[in-house]
Amino acid sequence: MKHLLQRGAGRSITAELSKRAAILLSVAMVCTATPQFAEAQNYQFSALKIVGNERIEPATIISYAGIARGKTISSGDLNDAYQRLQGSGLFESVEIAPQGGTLVITVKEYPTVNVVNFEGNKRLKDENLGKLVSTQPRKVFSPALVEADAAAIAKAYAEAGRINVSVNPKVIKRDNNRVDVAFEITEGKVTEVERLSFTGNRAYTDRRLRQVVNTKQAGVFRTLIQRDTYVADRVAYDRQLLTDFYHSRGYVDVQVTGVSSEMTRARDGVFMTFNIREGQQFKFGKITTSSEIEGLDAAEFQKQAKIREGVVYSPNAIDLAVTRMEELALRKGAQFVRVEPRVTRNDRDQTLDIDFALIRGPRVFVERIDIEGNTTTQDQVIRREFHTAEGDAFNPREIKNSAERIRALGFFEDAQVDSKQGSGPDQVVVDVNVKEQPTGSLSFGASYGKSAGIGAAVSLEEQNFLGRGQYLGISLATTSGTKQNQIKFIEPYLLGRDLQGKFNLWYNTSEDDSSEYSTRSIGISPAIEFPLSQNGRLELRYTYSRDKIYDVEQIADPDGDGIFSGSSPVLYAEELKGERAKSAFGYTYSYDTRLTGLDPRWGFTFDLNQDLAGFGGDVDALTTTALARVERKVWQEEVTLRAEIEGGAVHARSGSNLILLDRFTGNGKIRGFETNGYGPRDLNAPNQDALGGKYFAAVRLETEFPVGLPEEYGVHGGLFLDAGSVWGLDDTAGACATPVTSVCAGSIDDGLNWRSAVGFSVFWDTMLGPLRFNFSKAIKKEDYDKEQSFDMTISTKF
Repeated sequence: MKHLLQRGAGRSITAELSKRAAILLSVAMVCTATPQFAEAQNYQFSALKIVGNERIEPATIISYAGIARGKTISSGDLNDAYQRLQGSGLFESVEIAPQGGTLVITVKEYPTVNVVNFEGNKRLKDENLGKLVSTQPRKVFSPALVEADAAAIAKAYAEAGRINVSVNPKVIKRDNNRVDVAFEITEGKVTEVERLSFTGNRAYTDRRLRQVVNTKQAGVFRTLIQRDTYVADRVAYDRQLLTDFYHSRGYVDVQVTGVSSEMTRARDGVFMTFNIREGQQFKFGKITTSSEIEGLDAAEFQKQAKIREGVVYSPNAIDLAVTRMEELALRKGAQFVRVEPRVTRNDRDQTLDIDFALIRGPRVFVERIDIEGNTTTQDQVIRREFHTAEGDAFNPREIKNSAERIRALGFFEDAQVDSKQGSGPDQVVVDVNVKEQPTGSLSFGASYGKSAGIGAAVSLEEQNFLGRGQYLGISLATTSGTKQNQIKFIEPYLLGRDLQGKFNLWYNTSEDDSSEYSTRSIGISPAIEFPLSQNGRLELRYTYSRDKIYDVEQIADPDGDGIFSGSSPVLYAEELKGERAKSAFGYTYSYDTRLTGLDPRWGFTFDLNQDLAGFGGDVDALTTTALARVERKVWQEEVTLRAEIEGGAVHARSGSNLILLDRFTGNGKIRGFETNGYGPRDLNAPNQDALGGKYFAAVRLETEFPVGLPEEYGVHGGLFLDAGSVWGLDDTAGACATPVTSVCAGSIDDGLNWRSAVGFSVFWDTMLGPLRFNFSKAIKKEDYDKEQSFDMTISTKF
């Protein structure tokens, strides 16, 4: 009996202690957000009771709590259960209270979101903001999520240059445990870059460096230019642009030590200053090649360096030399060869000696290439940019170059190429993650030229047709006297090789107001283009066209007053030949040093074109044209010097007669003269039509320089000197034998008469398009030439 009493007393004491612990626990829950349980207390519950839940099933709550019936648990376990429930994001409040053998879990559920509204937004539309927020109708309301959404909206406005934006989320309670969430937005004004300056720069002026960075100063077109708004995320990109700019010009020690951004008093503008430590400019010293691999002759690889001593150092030149040497090793059948440029610095004479060391790289293979994110672009379009196939030796430099080629396609907003270990230590998996971007465009344009008048154009372009990487373009353009319609298609990798397949189809007409005739040309031209060298490419083409001169006004005296009107009998005789078919094979060789960009301060291009007609059709002639251009930046790269020389000749074969459409005109060759303003001309014809010539030559010299206005205005000046001529006709007296009129064209002067003009230009880069104003004066001309002292050109797209 005594024993039983003691056991009963024990249970009474235990019950009392449990009751007191529950009271203390409840008080602690009320006083603090996180309950604190006595660490020495243990519990065992035979039942779990859920209170307060409306939408969430009890089983879900018990699953989050992780407490099982009949299992002994500690106070720490209860605390962990509380943390799990509170951290689930489903409940506004949670209470855990042991009541004897029952654990009571009382919850207060978060309400559901009824609607989400945006108020006060004008610059960013509701549909765009809706994509930024995670709070959505019919989902559980979360205060933390709403705050994160407000921050995301503020960030989006900051990226648009409105860093003074304020986003105030409001929660409006509704019945049935629902709430409306409203984001009240005060957009504020755009924070513009009022001044963009640089410190520590000695080699280049602020004006030149402003052209390098992506951020621009606010100028006259501040309402149109988006790059003059302050975006903090753009600063890192601008720092990299400045670093790359200096590195490519030999400043190997350059550092952009910091960027200070100071707000104006009104907090509507920022003064940005880039702090630069330039260092010294280095040039290439001794260029050598050494081989650590038996069987590879260093002298043979030395020829692939193609770097001259004394030239300003360029990292791009190093990369190209390494690429050429490694490609030579592959052609010789040598696998896993790496070229390691070893640099010896000579501070005394500021040169860098480069030794290209041929070393044996690790035996690692490409196991596979995984591509993700390309929803439109086909895998093969990305894979063909890799010169390394699955199973080939792994070359980190080639993978890097492949990544650059993928980005250069322009198909992707972002392209990341990484490598990771594959199934074994000698295997590598290349991961390609891309983010697609729109590649099609529909553009409308307008143009103006004093000669051509007002024009309009519409074009439809797709850079990645059907996801195959092909180009398709359709363009329609018209001015006061011409209509040009064209369809162009390009397959960049024909037959899976670096071989471009091209196809052009055109239909052009002209009704020149300054001439008494019209022309029409329709034709097709398939072509292939492929590289011949690092800078040279060759295009082979076939062209078939049907050309015609029509509506040539005959010379007549309609009123009988002795005043004649009409065009040249030469053109009328050519009109009588009717529509003529031309079938020609041709080629274009192009050479462009800008492809490699070894020295960004200068560039040289050369184009040679030849077309041989006579493979059927009515024309048997050889047409040759050539154009060479050179450009050089001087005086801290603020002044640009340009020189162009151009020429052409057409030679009729087998007694074939040429017409105007086969010959050259002076249009666009030299400034200072109107359209058809110089060249062989029929002076006896009432309108003195220009007849074109079999030969032409032109030399154009030009300089472009700043005029002292702020760079953000986009205004530059220029001076030019042009000289050239068009000459040569097959038969200057042929019209005399044609019984058209009594007027003879035998006085046509088709000699080599040089013309020249000087002038100055005003260049204005606007958001509406590049404008150019030319003021010129002909200093050498013939009496019958037609001068043009002013010309303005503008081309816009929108």
